Amino acid sequence: MGAAAQVHRIAFDEAMPWLVGLHTPEEDRWFYRERVFPTCRVWGRFHGEVLNGIIAFREGWIEQLYVLPAAQGRGVGTELLDVAKAACNRLELWTFQRNAPARSFYEARGFALVEQTDGARNEEKVPDARYLWRRQ
Repeated sequence: MGAAAQVHRIAFDEAMPWLVGLHTPEEDRWFYRERVFPTCRVWGRFHGEVLNGIIAFREGWIEQLYVLPAAQGRGVGTELLDVAKAACNRLELWTFQRNAPARSFYEARGFALVEQTDGARNEEKVPDARYLWRRQ
């Protein structure tokens, strides 16, 4: 759980520097221990003993997908996403509107934009976008 929380924090802070410091490492570990692991299937992608990426998903939803910056562009995210796609006929997820690399990543892998919000309903209060993928 600690390694998953660490990958999350490093990748999140790199991708969204305007939100750095939103949570402490202790809060991240609590979140994974109490919220993610009990409710989601969690998969990791390792290179040797280093955890390079994680995906947490449940039926119909991708809750978390993070890849360390040094491992991005090497197929890690696609491999993890394929695990969830193999397990589900339909997947939805949220990402921030400002996170153009994530949006491009999902769109290139068959996800379609279905909703954009002003961020009033998310913790960060940042405009977000909901994406949907369906098995053909």
